[in-house]
Amino acid sequence: MQHRPIDEPMRPHPVDAPGVWDGGSGPSPSLVDPVVLGALLGRHGWRRRGGAAGRYARWTPPGPAGRGTSVLVPESRAFPDSEDVLAEALTALARCAAPSAREVLVALSVSSDEIRWSREMAEGPSGVALWTVQEQLRAAARQMLLAGALAARGRAGYYGARHRRQAQSSLEGALVGPAPDGRGLTAFVPVEQGRSAVVRLHHALHATREAVDYQRATGAMDAFDTAVQAGVSRELTEAVVALVRGTEGARITLAWSPAAGAPPGCAARPEPVEFSPGDLPALRRAGARYLEDEPSLPVRITGAVVRMRRSAPGGPGTVRLRVLAGAEVPYIRMVLDEEAYRIAGHAHLVGLPIRVYGRLQSRGGFRRLTGADGVAPVKVDETERDRLMKALQENLDFFEEACTGDL
Repeated sequence: MQHRPIDEPMRPHPVDAPGVWDGGSGPSPSLVDPVVLGALLGRHGWRRRGGAAGRYARWTPPGPAGRGTSVLVPESRAFPDSEDVLAEALTALARCAAPSAREVLVALSVSSDEIRWSREMAEGPSGVALWTVQEQLRAAARQMLLAGALAARGRAGYYGARHRRQAQSSLEGALVGPAPDGRGLTAFVPVEQGRSAVVRLHHALHATREAVDYQRATGAMDAFDTAVQAGVSRELTEAVVALVRGTEGARITLAWSPAAGAPPGCAARPEPVEFSPGDLPALRRAGARYLEDEPSLPVRITGAVVRMRRSAPGGPGTVRLRVLAGAEVPYIRMVLDEEAYRIAGHAHLVGLPIRVYGRLQSRGGFRRLTGADGVAPVKVDETERDRLMKALQENLDFFEEACTGDL
């Protein structure tokens, strides 16, 4: 089983091809805590089969894939040969064909919280591509992790393009690996980078479950309004819909890193959260409600002009800015009147960003500024100005065409 990062491009996880252990890329025996190793083996279904009481424990894997394999794990590092025994255990795990062995090694390599998605699927017609089912599950899991990372940046019913770059950056170290039948997926999210996202997702999923139950019992949507403070959003409801759609039900199970322990305010062993096809109408209504109710935002944005366009030599035109400050989105579009359009063009030609006031509209994902006013060039240091001028030179033909007759 190959574990892949939660988003493309693909990168290999610390264990290379199945059945092969690369001692240089996996966990070092000197850094492995035998207590953590034992906890991970138990979590992933391995069974303790005895061993020298108080000194060693012997573990065997679940299922037929690991038949004939066993791993000896010391109870602690108090014994002189504990590191040698741990090295043998890691080698045995690397050579074991059981998928759970790979998951244990990945969790050992980096202190990670684990999120496991599982779906109940009806038996489909023969010939249905397994990879299609896996990719649908991967996409839903990716959406859900991103929703948790967005909620860790701040609470909103709908984020659109806001905070997206920072949220994706916090998940760069996450690794995922599908179950052999395509019905399950496990994500390993490093504690150092992604714990805040996992904690927020944990609270948000339980709040979503409670809000759905309340809506189905009373018909009222009020619980979804208060659930925003727990991290529920349109992005999360869409992720749950994507996870459940086409299935007979889905479950999300979370387990904290044994090395880091449970975060404050969270149960040591969180209860799984389950959703069924009957929950989909409430989730879709909630998503539409979040989109409709999220207000536009008054902002003062500083940005570099990257594109200008208008249909005639004079009059208003559309300008696209790369946002430098003032909004948690990478780019915005706005319509400027003739004078403001001319100012924006002049500023770009001399390598300066502009500042503009307006309202960031939720429609379109907070990518459009309306009521643009007060357009003015902004002084920047020489390094930033040189970089902006370089960008102009790379796109000079475009701007000469866009600005002909105006500047």
